[in-house]
Amino acid sequence: MKFSKFIVLTALVVTAGGAAFAAYSYVGQWGSRGSGNGQFQDPMRAEISTANGYLYVADSRNHRIQYFTPAGAYVGKWGSEGAGNGQFREPTGVAVAPGGRVYVADRRNHRIQYFTQTGSFLGKWGTEGAGNGQFKQPRGVAVAPNRNIYVCDTDNHRLQYFTASGSFLGAWGGGGTGNGQFNKPRELAVNSTGRVYVADADNNRVQYFNPSGSFLGTWGGGGTGNGQFDRPHALDVARTSGYVFVVDTRNERIQYFNGSGSFLGKWGSRGAGQGQFNDPRGLGVTSDGSYVYVVDKGNRRVQYFRSSSVAVAPASLGRVKALFK
Repeated sequence: MKFSKFIVLTALVVTAGGAAFAAYSYVGQWGSRGSGNGQFQDPMRAEISTANGYLYVADSRNHRIQYFTPAGAYVGKWGSEGAGNGQFREPTGVAVAPGGRVYVADRRNHRIQYFTQTGSFLGKWGTEGAGNGQFKQPRGVAVAPNRNIYVCDTDNHRLQYFTASGSFLGAWGGGGTGNGQFNKPRELAVNSTGRVYVADADNNRVQYFNPSGSFLGTWGGGGTGNGQFDRPHALDVARTSGYVFVVDTRNERIQYFNGSGSFLGKWGSRGAGQGQFNDPRGLGVTSDGSYVYVVDKGNRRVQYFRSSSVAVAPASLGRVKALFK
């Protein structure tokens, strides 16, 4: 209980300025090491379906997708190791379209596969290479409001985007540190207006673009301070507020920002306790931002957190401390 209160207090005191905002406190967790239902081997990414409310998790080293209720009850799974339809080789990214169609970045098969929300195979595209529609270890996939599909083509250091059935539409990027360049982009998310946010992991930053790839802005830089990152591996956007949640992997924490990168809050530290992380790699955020699910890879579990609207400014720290005595 004390640790949960510490998380809330930490989120309050790190906020810049005097405005109140939603802090996040620990609610629960599930998972352990293994290959049984609800167990994980290197879980990597997650996304919440707006169609059925389930959380879909890319269980990478078990070569499958598992899905759960919002409270973590196991519902179903699909996949096995291989290159056939519906098989995977270390799936790393997962995204769910508004109608429930599930897209999977099938990393070591260098392709995207898509399924019904219960795992029936619908289609696929991609082969290994650097041409349009080809991939080299794609790790992230996202669905835009217009249902176009965006892919982090990680080892080609670029983004590509497609129609819902995989027809090539465009690409941008290339290796480097300049605006619009990438160094192993790991995941991306698209907000309600079509703005594309990218976890440019090895450049220790987030970049964002218009739907066709025109550069709009960036934030980050290597370090441990607020708004700095050490290998940000994943992010997601709360569609209602536009807040951007970033998995700051090697700093073992979650940070969140407004849509242009202003720091709002953070939580987490290294460990195996409640609200602690060991090599976190993914997260899923509800549309209203009320719940955040974190894929805690090294601890082989999913933890989830709830927002609380706290009408206390940092200037009132004494009153906040009094609440937790």
